[in-house]
Amino acid sequence: MKNVIYFVASLLSAVALAYALHSWLAHHNDPGYVLIGFGHWSLETSLTVFTMVQVLGFFVLYSFFRLLGVLMRMPGQFAKRRRSVKFNRSQEALIAGLFDAADGNWESAEKILIKHAANSGTPLLHYLTAARAAQSRGALDKRDEYLQKAAEQSSDNNLTVGLTQAELHMSEQQFEQAIETLSKLHSIDPGHGRVLKMMHQAYQHLGDWEGLSRLLPSLQQNKVLMETEIKLLQTKAYSSLLKNAAAQNDEQAIQACWNDIPDHIKTLPGIANIYFAAMINAGAGAGIEEAIIKQLGKHWDATLLELYSNIETDHIPKQLQAAEQWLAVYPRDPILLKVLGKLAYKVGQMEKSEQYLLKSLNIDPSVGAYQLLAEAMFGKGDKDQACDYFKRGLELASNEVISQMERDTP
Repeated sequence: MKNVIYFVASLLSAVALAYALHSWLAHHNDPGYVLIGFGHWSLETSLTVFTMVQVLGFFVLYSFFRLLGVLMRMPGQFAKRRRSVKFNRSQEALIAGLFDAADGNWESAEKILIKHAANSGTPLLHYLTAARAAQSRGALDKRDEYLQKAAEQSSDNNLTVGLTQAELHMSEQQFEQAIETLSKLHSIDPGHGRVLKMMHQAYQHLGDWEGLSRLLPSLQQNKVLMETEIKLLQTKAYSSLLKNAAAQNDEQAIQACWNDIPDHIKTLPGIANIYFAAMINAGAGAGIEEAIIKQLGKHWDATLLELYSNIETDHIPKQLQAAEQWLAVYPRDPILLKVLGKLAYKVGQMEKSEQYLLKSLNIDPSVGAYQLLAEAMFGKGDKDQACDYFKRGLELASNEVISQMERDTP
């Protein structure tokens, strides 16, 4: 319609101009003439006619070239209009797909999103939403196909596709695949909070404490977790690593694991106790005896006392002497008295062993103390008394089991 208006306006302008020129020239007695020669041909006409022909000729040529331009642009305009229609449809399809996904109509959402993804201005969003829909209906092969297409639409340093892929893997308990994807994202952006948090969750599910221990500095530096959560995670990770090393029953493996643990973690009593217990079980207790004594001087701990009494050494009298010095500070500690009774029994001092164990039982009866006292009575040859102490120990153990069951019963 616009082109028709332009054509009519140009035609009227040309006619008006031609008429104005004709009227102006007609007022002159001698309007003049124009002679055009070409070879043996010649053309003579009045200036009025020539001027009008020039004006009309210009209009014809202008209209021709303008029409030619319109015809040449027409295919592109049609293509642009088709693209615009497809784009609008794809946007409508995206909205419809998002609504279907929100309503749980996974198959419908997947179908409409994929159908219009190629013509969308945001194909990445189409493929990622379709991947979620495919996984929700259990089509994991289709999910991976859509994720691959999404990756083709994304730049190499775009984390969106990788994060979605890792999230979908984790929701399907595919933690190994999630770690593989997240490790690539971590190399692109080492400080990305969501990547670090998902890696920490995946490592925990896998029980990969070595991987988690390597991640701990980044978690702390980028404040992904609260300080209390970091401390709990550090304790759990390094204690698990020590337990894994202890399971090998190899002194060198245990020591290497201990050397890799940060100093501020080594000071935690629970961590240190695992290390000491592992070394004692591996037959390397004599090498850590001084370390245990030093640790007890910093932090008095019943478990560590028990570990101290389990050290296999050729210098048990020296052990007993060192432990007896603690009585001046902790004279009524039942665990210390039990440990002293055990060490006295090891060196053959049955009377002293009996005294220590009886004191321990008077303060806080324990199954271990009854068992040690019964063994001391056997060593003295008093079998009746030994049997009586074994019986008391069994009764105490039974009562403890029953009490525990009652506490656990809702």
